[in-house]
Amino acid sequence: MPKTDIANPAYFHKVVDCQYACPAHTPIPEYIRLIAQRRYGDAYMVNWVANVFPGVLGRVCDRPCEPACRRGRVEESNAKKPEPVAICRLKRVAADFKGDVRARMPKTGPRNGKRIACVGAGPASLTVARDLAPLGYEVTLFDGEPKAGGFIRTQIPRFRLPESVIDEETGYALDLGATFRSGERVDSMKALLAQGWDAIFVGCGAPRGRDLDIPGRQEAAANIHLGIDWLASVSFGHINHIGKRVIVLGGGNTAMDCSRSARRLGGADVKVIVRSGFAEMKASPWEKEDAQHEGIPILNFHVPKEFVHEGGKLVGMRFQIVRAEYDDQGRRTLIPTGEADPFFECDDVLVAVGQENAFPWIERDCGIEFDRWGLPKLDKRSLQSTLPQVFFGGDAAYGPKNIITAVAHGHEAAVSIDKLLHGEPVTHRPAPATSLVSQKMGIHEWSYDNATTNDLRSKVPWEKAERALASISVEVELGFDEATAFKEAERCLNCDVQTVFTETACIECDACTDICPMDCITFTANGEEADLRQRLKAPALNLEQSLYVSGGLKTGRVMVKDEDVCLHCGLCAERCPTGAWDMQKFLLKMTPAGPAARESQTQVQTQGVSA
Repeated sequence: MPKTDIANPAYFHKVVDCQYACPAHTPIPEYIRLIAQRRYGDAYMVNWVANVFPGVLGRVCDRPCEPACRRGRVEESNAKKPEPVAICRLKRVAADFKGDVRARMPKTGPRNGKRIACVGAGPASLTVARDLAPLGYEVTLFDGEPKAGGFIRTQIPRFRLPESVIDEETGYALDLGATFRSGERVDSMKALLAQGWDAIFVGCGAPRGRDLDIPGRQEAAANIHLGIDWLASVSFGHINHIGKRVIVLGGGNTAMDCSRSARRLGGADVKVIVRSGFAEMKASPWEKEDAQHEGIPILNFHVPKEFVHEGGKLVGMRFQIVRAEYDDQGRRTLIPTGEADPFFECDDVLVAVGQENAFPWIERDCGIEFDRWGLPKLDKRSLQSTLPQVFFGGDAAYGPKNIITAVAHGHEAAVSIDKLLHGEPVTHRPAPATSLVSQKMGIHEWSYDNATTNDLRSKVPWEKAERALASISVEVELGFDEATAFKEAERCLNCDVQTVFTETACIECDACTDICPMDCITFTANGEEADLRQRLKAPALNLEQSLYVSGGLKTGRVMVKDEDVCLHCGLCAERCPTGAWDMQKFLLKMTPAGPAARESQTQVQTQGVSA
């Protein structure tokens, strides 16, 4: 194998598993260390630069970072299965204890004469506004709702996300100089184009819920509701009660929100009924757990067959029981078991079986092409449509995802728009800003806490059930206090503090291999990767994570380190008698729209990110 190029920012970025998994590439270990130092305002701003909505995401993020967390695969515990650091809830800690950060927000620069229209005022459009307004662009957001936030505001119940948090963080974005035109729903792309905008960003989400066309749907329509529309009506106070017996159809996060909301609005008997198995449900594991914690059963492998009604009044639903069979390609087929069709009485049904994009307002002859699924044809990196001045992001781009993906799209689209309006190719993307700095403070001392423990993941306290279930607006999760936040932050393994090896200083004494608690360092003859992975002290089985391979040593061997299981404990560097190993903090910050994104990218930038 060739020597690893650690100067390439992509290499160590991939080693920081949590940051690599985050669509917005938030520098997670950095802000967790700041929380441990009680520098909550600094931690918030590190978050805000990357993900725009730390208080929102600290409550309702889909947490792609947590399954990637190294702690979840290297920790040994006799008590229970190893669990990742509570990254999401620590993000909320930064938001809860940050104090007043308004003075730390960017200032709006002089207008540059360019006008940008954003269709929708959800997380993707707000991110575009946050990135472009300080650069002098005149950014206008159009939305049919009275307040900004998009599906953050309309589809996430207040018991999970208080409105005050939404108001605060959408306000930070709008206060940078963007104009929000509430109550103005765009109904014609041609008309919008005729207004002479220099660029248009479409961030209107996936506003249409999928319906269920089975017998009885039309006759019992009065008591059958599309989940996302129903949640929006609850959010705006148009609906404040529901029947005693409620069936929720669907296995995603929207279905979980519908069921828990129905429980608070009078549903005494609320069931979630799904056609798939429990493990295959699209809802996040914690969303399913939260629903079950509130006494909501989840019935699997039940395919809706009929809405049963009497004289137009819904009385229940009939289902077919199935089992799953998989072919050689892993494709699933649902096979009827032959059991009797069960019938469940109900007063209302909430249909949450999926969402789809709806673009009736985009004329098909305006220059924007769509694929056979009704999604716009986009350049995957720049998010540019076939009409060069029109970009898409969030759920409007590739269908329903999540908030943090919408934010990532907003950042990318802002870079694209800025480059387009400066006459540069939008597909030429800027390299990230990086730094790699030694953490050495003495012979055996580092500027970070490198001790590893087997402390279990801290539990987030909940409001008492009798109070939480009595109101749709009482927040259920109370968040960590400062002491618990410190304890949880200490569980972080500091995966961004890298073990950096200098082969010219190595005397091949093997002291580092002896002391490594994970047996992840090996000195051996070089070879092809597949062969090398099997010849290490402990075979490197995760092919998704790279091997760190040195140049040739004096004996002709090479040092090979399995990055997948390294604890970043620094024992190799402490034990090394020659200083061949060093612990160096790697920081990566995605380059935002603006001058830095328009500079020549012939070499990697080396500036770091500051708190």
